[in-house]
Amino acid sequence: LWNTCHPPERVRPTLEKTLETLGLDYVDLYIIELPMAFKPGDEIYPRDENGKFLYHETDLCATWEALEECKDAGLCKSLGVSNFNRRQLELILNKPGLKHKPTSNQVECHPYFTQPKLLEFCKQHEIVIVGYSPLGTCRDAMWVNVSSPPLLEDATLNAIGKKYNKSAAQVALRFNVQRGVVVIPKSFNPDRIRENFQQNMCIVYTIKK
Repeated sequence: LWNTCHPPERVRPTLEKTLETLGLDYVDLYIIELPMAFKPGDEIYPRDENGKFLYHETDLCATWEALEECKDAGLCKSLGVSNFNRRQLELILNKPGLKHKPTSNQVECHPYFTQPKLLEFCKQHEIVIVGYSPLGTCRDAMWVNVSSPPLLEDATLNAIGKKYNKSAAQVALRFNVQRGVVVIPKSFNPDRIRENFQQNMCIVYTIKK
């Protein structure tokens, strides 16, 4: 559910449009992409004349109630969130009349950004952490200090990989898998995709703890 679609009246139509596009009757998991709402409309990133984002005062709990109705209607099997911190999760978990709690929270998670407190909180509430960018965040100056070395060039990861005949990427993925984090690595390189798949299926578990 994108930021411009948080108002309750936009939630179900947005999901139904997604289902129509995908040719599906339901999705297994439907998530709120970000906890803050943008101004509703056709612009993906609405901005004012100064280039600043235009936000919208939508009650997050009202958005969640609309999502619960979608689940009850059979349009999705589970509900989740993305980029939520503890306080934002607590808003939903403590909502009066909560029917369906979030089953997952998708956040950036890798050896440079381990999220230990959030991981512990989510475990306590049986919320699965799904780690995006498990091989390190994008090298965009908007999001990261580009003067710092990329994660996969980290000396420690490469030393561990050399010891066990694994790549730095496999070590980074194992780091999260071993902590109970679901990893979703992305690549456009066929060899790396195969390596990541192999990592997730079997090879990762041969690295000694």
